[in-house]
Amino acid sequence: MIIDRLENAAQYLSVHTRIGEAFHYLQTTDLLTIPPGKYAIDSNDVFAIVQEYETINADSEQMESHKKYIDVQYMISGSELVGHALFHKQSPSKPYDPENDFMLFADKPSFFSALDAGTFMVFFPTDLHMPCIMAGNPTMVKKVVVKVRA
Repeated sequence: MIIDRLENAAQYLSVHTRIGEAFHYLQTTDLLTIPPGKYAIDSNDVFAIVQEYETINADSEQMESHKKYIDVQYMISGSELVGHALFHKQSPSKPYDPENDFMLFADKPSFFSALDAGTFMVFFPTDLHMPCIMAGNPTMVKKVVVKVRA
């Protein structure tokens, strides 16, 4: 996993051949005005999902993981906590769903990080993550998740 500010994205271009497309999209799109929805960047290999939602309590949530796609999650406005753990011997509580590319894990996160406006997090298939968590009280956020074929 990678956690950094968007202005430092160039440091990570070598981690995957298509990750530059995700960062280019984040740096050149008017994210403050774009409505929620799915946006093609490079067919099904790289696409963005813009979301607006209220953060939730971690107690009822589970961590997730993907096999086909790397997540580049970027906070446009607002702030949330994201739980993290490395995928190592945990058993899924919900088996892998190939159509939606995710599986769930009931294990608790090893730690939480703040995802604030201007910050991105990259989650590889070996990174379990629990996004959308409130830091204190529920709050509205606007976030984009760019999916990059692994």
